[in-house]
Amino acid sequence: MKSWLVPLTKLHPSDRIAMYTLLENHFQGITWDGFQTDLARKNWVLLLRDEISHALKGFSTLMLCQTSFCGEKISVVYSGDTIVDPSAWSSTTLPRTWIAAVNFLRQQYADNKLYWLLICSGFRTYRFLPIFWKEFYPRYNKDTPILIENLMASLAQEYYGDCYDKATGIVRFKSPQILGDGLIEIPKGRQTNPHIQFFTTKSPGYRFGDELVCLTEICYENLTHAGQRMWEAESPLEFVQDSVLI
Repeated sequence: MKSWLVPLTKLHPSDRIAMYTLLENHFQGITWDGFQTDLARKNWVLLLRDEISHALKGFSTLMLCQTSFCGEKISVVYSGDTIVDPSAWSSTTLPRTWIAAVNFLRQQYADNKLYWLLICSGFRTYRFLPIFWKEFYPRYNKDTPILIENLMASLAQEYYGDCYDKATGIVRFKSPQILGDGLIEIPKGRQTNPHIQFFTTKSPGYRFGDELVCLTEICYENLTHAGQRMWEAESPLEFVQDSVLI
């Protein structure tokens, strides 16, 4: 597969339709208006396409911005809608190009610490954290430091407003997107994974669209060996009609 990092302002209408269709095929509760509203709050879209057919196989939307916490300027990546068609699950294109894209974008705010705030309604999304990041929160084997807990709460409150419940660390949308049966079920043999057990315990309403707020710092030193391989992998960036081909 090939991937393009596209500014939202350059996203083609046909891509919006393809993105919506892909979401609708794998989530319940998707509406065109809700999709458009969420997309409008982002400024970048990562598109994954089949090299031969050019069909959209996955995408991830994100917002990169600056804010302040405890008197310090920081940069934040907020993750939005993300989906990969099951036919492309064997590919590492999404994590590889997502890490490459963020590495490219962080150059806009090179002097600031960069954090990734993501919300997880499925165990597969949460599993990205222990695979690629050393320190992330919340996690099963380490309490969340007070400073990180406050940072997560501040960012989640700022972005999600009343949908965020600080006491539980959960974002609960009025019209949640719920993973389809084929994606929400945990395969046999994986229920005993401590990270997955923690996720289902921390967010027992994930089956109904509850989203667990998570945070990690994006820097090379915080990557696992797998993450560092993704970071270091050859992934040339080319500008194509104001977009970035990864």
